[in-house]
Amino acid sequence: MKKLLLSLALVAGLGLAANAQTEGAVKKLSIGAEVGLPTEGGDLLIAGGSLQAEFPIAKSLNLTGSAGYLNLMLTGDAKDLAKAFGAPTSTGVVPLKAGVKYYFGGNFYAAGEVGAAISTEDGGGTALALAPTLGASFSVSDKSSLDFGLRYENWSKDGSSSGIIALRAAFAFGL
Repeated sequence: MKKLLLSLALVAGLGLAANAQTEGAVKKLSIGAEVGLPTEGGDLLIAGGSLQAEFPIAKSLNLTGSAGYLNLMLTGDAKDLAKAFGAPTSTGVVPLKAGVKYYFGGNFYAAGEVGAAISTEDGGGTALALAPTLGASFSVSDKSSLDFGLRYENWSKDGSSSGIIALRAAFAFGL
């Protein structure tokens, strides 16, 4: 958790050093790597990737649509225990979400998405996914940028919920 917060602080520092430029005025597609941790319990690591499309609807406001794959992997004692009983040590989730992204202060943004987190396991079902995000986008050329976002994502199903804190590092290009 401390490493995730330190990474976000580093991204914020880089943003202050970069030239301020409003990123929200163009259509773009980004491809990113994701890593995260659960908000409860410590023997789980989340890793995966995602695609996100952005479509401007106002000067600093974009509609977003995203899809990806997250692998939830047991670690430590939990992994050893699962192996001992012949249980799986990882599972997959396919998040499909839509939302909005608002750019403020040039490179920085706040976003919110809602959608579904679909389990890849038989009988795993589908959960409601809610994901607020804070991040920054840095231009590397006229039509491309690097995007770093830190989000809390909550999955709710059948009266229970679970959350993750995840960092997404992505390369975005204009469409």
